[in-house]
Amino acid sequence: MKILTIIVSYNFERWMKPCLESLTRSVHPTDVLVIDNGSTDRTVSLLRESYPWVHLIANGENLGFGRANNIGLRLALDEGYDAAFLLNQDAWVSPDALGILAERAERHPAFGILSPVHLNGAGNGLDKGFAQYVGCPRREDLPADKDVVEAPFVNAAFWFIPARTLRTVGGFSPLFYHYGEDKDYINRLHRHGLKVGYAPQAFGCHDREFRTVSREAFFRSEYVYLLSEYANLNRPFSGAFAYSVLACMKKALQAFARLKLKDGCTYLRLTAKLSARTCEAVRIRRETEQAGAHFL
Repeated sequence: MKILTIIVSYNFERWMKPCLESLTRSVHPTDVLVIDNGSTDRTVSLLRESYPWVHLIANGENLGFGRANNIGLRLALDEGYDAAFLLNQDAWVSPDALGILAERAERHPAFGILSPVHLNGAGNGLDKGFAQYVGCPRREDLPADKDVVEAPFVNAAFWFIPARTLRTVGGFSPLFYHYGEDKDYINRLHRHGLKVGYAPQAFGCHDREFRTVSREAFFRSEYVYLLSEYANLNRPFSGAFAYSVLACMKKALQAFARLKLKDGCTYLRLTAKLSARTCEAVRIRRETEQAGAHFL
């Protein structure tokens, strides 16, 4: 299976060595494409000097996660790759991970996306987000006897996407700049009858324990989640409106009732922001309702 690994970078210098060198150790070969979103550190020069085998596209500006990945996904289809592997810049994989994912993807075509198990940066426990998504708090409790395990959601730090999925679901929606695009993609994946899951025998490390959730980050996550519900094809538009715009308004009223005036005002602003994107959400819902390589 011919695989293109796609890494969207922004100030990649800190993680470049563990990320890229994990791919050189991969038992299953992969071509590597780095799409740089206007890094301000030495990312571009280091890639050119130390990793000449990496195909580099230097955008010179920050296109966001989805748009940048779509460049690579389009290239994967145009150049006849059997699958794309999306890998976060702050992540790396075990030597056998790609081979296991490729084999499982061929054996289980109902899965439109497969992921390895997400470990923390130290590799000594599950990534907290992954543990929550799959409902398994400890690495020891993973169902190691299964080929693949279905999950409702796995974030896009490690996504193995067969080309058949790209031709059915397409790329990331332009509704999302950064965050929320993976939730939206999986909603569309489910709409077209495909599953997402992970292979318990494959592993990758995601070095993000150091991140803190600020108030700004919390409300950004609230917004992108509500926006993903607005675009959710698994609900009729009336239901999507209720789970997005009306839900946001409800959160505002609840905040005011608890005398959290600042939060209430923030939710009101988010309600207005969601409402302003109604025409765009409706257009994209219509566009993605049918199978196709959308946005690629």
